[in-house]
Amino acid sequence: MAPDRVFWNAGADEIILPTNTGQMGVLPNHTPLITGLDIGVLLVRPEKGSSGAPVSPTGWISVALMGGFALIKDNSVTILVNDAELGSSIDPVSAEKSFNEAKEALDRAIAAATNDNQELGSQSRKEKIEASLTFKRARARFQVVTQGR
Repeated sequence: MAPDRVFWNAGADEIILPTNTGQMGVLPNHTPLITGLDIGVLLVRPEKGSSGAPVSPTGWISVALMGGFALIKDNSVTILVNDAELGSSIDPVSAEKSFNEAKEALDRAIAAATNDNQELGSQSRKEKIEASLTFKRARARFQVVTQGR
């Protein structure tokens, strides 16, 4: 679920979550768990015969997640996120352009922070954090469109 909608609701054989500590796979009968989600790629292998989002040639549905939480309980996974985008709805050219621009902006912010007497001033720190978050969002969107190729 995203704040403004139920994003996707269907059965899955396997889910790979981008947690704050790395990727985590979820299979049927997974132990109950609540975990934080990082900005990254959610992969879903839908149940055979289920309808829903377009599946890539690899058999997975790719989704760019923008952070949130996941609750795993009773063979159900509830994911609450700030935002989500299906890979099939992302323009690859735009995603690559955004990724490259965000990478350049992050490099500039890191260089500016390093040049501030080897210490992060409050403005440089803020710019670096904002550039880092923008980069992570752009990277997730770019990874989603390039994974199925």
